[in-house]
Amino acid sequence: MNEMTRTSPATGGVAARRALTIAAAAGAALLVWVAADPIGGAGMHARGQHVGPAAVVAFTLLIGLAGWGLLAVMERRAKRPARTWGLTAGIVLGLSMTGPMDSEGLGTYAALSAMHLVVGAVLIAGLGRTAARARR
Repeated sequence: MNEMTRTSPATGGVAARRALTIAAAAGAALLVWVAADPIGGAGMHARGQHVGPAAVVAFTLLIGLAGWGLLAVMERRAKRPARTWGLTAGIVLGLSMTGPMDSEGLGTYAALSAMHLVVGAVLIAGLGRTAARARR
């Protein structure tokens, strides 16, 4: 069954659920940014540049869309796409946790780490729930 046509009456189509998951991840990342930068005063600087809200949302959307694409490939090629998604996305999240190490200051490190974890959790769980369980 095609990704765009697989639907559940209670939850809508898979594409809509995936899009909402990506939007939720971006919103969650933005909430962490708001708590850390303007409210918490973390300053949010990494690699010599201020990490602003537009960058937070844009990068989260890009990562979410890349994850969606990867999941779509897994659904076509992997025997157990949901399991493969969870393992692969978990490894990617682990590797992404090295990114905040370039941050300037403990507050920024903590905020960026929290953003990575929140976005990872939302995308892994949300996209994973939409994944095909097994290929026939």
